[in-house]
Amino acid sequence: MPTAAPRLRTLKLHASDRSVVVKAMAHPTRLLIMEALMQGECCVNELTDMAGCDITTLSKHLAVMKRAGLLVCEKRGLNVYYQIACPCFPEFFRCIDLVIRAGRKNPRCAC
Repeated sequence: MPTAAPRLRTLKLHASDRSVVVKAMAHPTRLLIMEALMQGECCVNELTDMAGCDITTLSKHLAVMKRAGLLVCEKRGLNVYYQIACPCFPEFFRCIDLVIRAGRKNPRCAC
């Protein structure tokens, strides 16, 4: 009789991988960065001004997000430009917003 152990290991691995991405977004400043980048690429200076933090703090946030695969960057001259790695994030955030608007009464997404 086959056991569920291999399936459980696979589920745990997927959960662990997904948690890295979700944790990388789970900070208000990082969500603000994602929101800004959904409008288009930004250089570090633009993101620093928008986030209202110093460049060192912003760089740490960007590094966490880049390691998780959320962002890609490109150096052009003296500036580094960031953009969202996956074009489906706006839809993901739209879904989250629908859940928030539905509140606790009806926690289902309206997608």
